[in-house]
Amino acid sequence: MKYVLMHKEIPVAAIELDEVLCGIRKIEELYSPEHLPVGIHTVNGNVNREELNSWWRKRSIPSSRDGLRSALYELNIHSPEALLDKCYGLSLSDQYWICPDNSGLVWSKVNFFDNSFSEDVGNILLGHASSSESVSLIAPDNTSDGWLKKKWSIIDGKRCLLKAGSSVFHQEPYNEMIASAIMERLGINHTNYTVTVYKEEPYSVCENFVTKDTELITAHHLMNSRKKPNHITVYQHFVNCCQEVGLDAIPFLDRMLTVDFLIVNEDRHTNNFGLIRNANTLEYIDFAPIYDNGTALWFNALNQRILPLSPSLKSKPFKPTHYEQIKLVSSFDWLDLEALKGIDEEFSEILKGSEYIDDERRSKLCGALKDRVALLSDIVNKHSISETQFALNDIANDLTEDVAYSGEQGNDEDLEW
Repeated sequence: MKYVLMHKEIPVAAIELDEVLCGIRKIEELYSPEHLPVGIHTVNGNVNREELNSWWRKRSIPSSRDGLRSALYELNIHSPEALLDKCYGLSLSDQYWICPDNSGLVWSKVNFFDNSFSEDVGNILLGHASSSESVSLIAPDNTSDGWLKKKWSIIDGKRCLLKAGSSVFHQEPYNEMIASAIMERLGINHTNYTVTVYKEEPYSVCENFVTKDTELITAHHLMNSRKKPNHITVYQHFVNCCQEVGLDAIPFLDRMLTVDFLIVNEDRHTNNFGLIRNANTLEYIDFAPIYDNGTALWFNALNQRILPLSPSLKSKPFKPTHYEQIKLVSSFDWLDLEALKGIDEEFSEILKGSEYIDDERRSKLCGALKDRVALLSDIVNKHSISETQFALNDIANDLTEDVAYSGEQGNDEDLEW
């Protein structure tokens, strides 16, 4: 079937979709190359179809999504990619969509920022039955990323994302809430999360930070727009890419990596941070508020594996451990650790709302967060991370347990708010 790839009201390219394979079969004509999705290249006026196909397919729900198979069965859909054209590829993260040829559809009438949408798909993805006999597939949930169960909902007129927890502890929503509290205390631009309980399961709730005139450009897509020289690191490549669009990434990265160190974030991949772009002018405005912090604080580790002082706690995206990654922070001059006084007590109060976390686990987690703050304080006060290496090694030798369980979840580099 023939469509026009649109960027709001701007035609970008005439394309033909293969309805069986759910991919882009042909790019018939390029209208506005400057409005192509970031990271898609052209050669002699021809769009790289492989790149555009990859962008389109990755727009769908990832196959790693918890409960996806049963949801697709209930929806009578053979693959998550088959849901894309049912909602015209519309998203609440950017302004791209596909318009059926000669359909007369216009952006103002179909986008999810201004118009209501069905929550049928979202409810089914959460594992709940649809409230209506006839399920509507026109929903932003068709283009939601990430491996955790989630759904978009309109709450008090605002587009909000509800995201579940995992394993036996369902801890991720509470991690989002304490991460918000930490960044609020430190004056870091962030997405604010609260927790709600729906049908006995906790969900984090956050308002969409993208508007109908802006869009999220992930670090992954920005870095794909420019070839990385072999002699520079991924960190420096991101910094360089940001400089080319007029933004200084170092202060932003200093703050993000510091927070990730504190909460032992295991999954800060390059689709979990990025920039905000004006969708009309294509001007980069600022860095996106820090989001998706749930896969942290030993979210699926057994209590005996909660080891806050281990130097081998795993990290992403620039270094394999937090001990190595914190060395990338250029300055702590902005950091007021006094503002984190009592943060462990606030975490304790947050965790009291969970039926899945008992007193022993709550005490271990809160003590571990307090230890992370103390460890960061030691690093900051010595002005040189290398000076703490011997102290960390001594701590590691004193540990009676093995290296902390890392939890290999979320490796598919999905966007999650």
